[in-house]
Amino acid sequence: MLKNTGIPTRDDLKQIYPSAERLAQGPVAIIECFQRIPCNPCATACRRGAILPFEDINNRPQLAAERCNGCALCVASCPGLAIFVLDMTYDDDNALLKIPYEFLPLPKVGATVAALNRAGEKIGTGTVIQVQNPPVFDRTAIIHLVVTKDLAHEVRNIMVEDEANEA
Repeated sequence: MLKNTGIPTRDDLKQIYPSAERLAQGPVAIIECFQRIPCNPCATACRRGAILPFEDINNRPQLAAERCNGCALCVASCPGLAIFVLDMTYDDDNALLKIPYEFLPLPKVGATVAALNRAGEKIGTGTVIQVQNPPVFDRTAIIHLVVTKDLAHEVRNIMVEDEANEA
């Protein structure tokens, strides 16, 4: 239960997930923001109008998935780290996730990292293919992570293994 654990249930996720048809069309933002709080940076960051204007700043964000191109500007702007981009069309076996990341050290391009679920548990591995961290992102890096499609709906973070412990 979200209120007790902070982890959304399958029913919570069904309410916000784009349709299978939309996921099959390419990258799209997924907004796992489940609380009414005064916040709207995601809507102001979206240049395509894919995150609909808020009638009340306390409302939860609403995504017009057909307008979203997966640019991830909303990902970096979300102070709650509640938005990520999912591209199920990356290749036949793998999906691409663009996830917010605010820890150090930042992973290196090409690194294999531990893939974590919403509870912070290791559920597999992923490969970092890009790290975006321009000053305009205000220290919220966007990690482009390739994972197998079976993990794509569960991975929400990564753990960079300590290089000293890998030797």
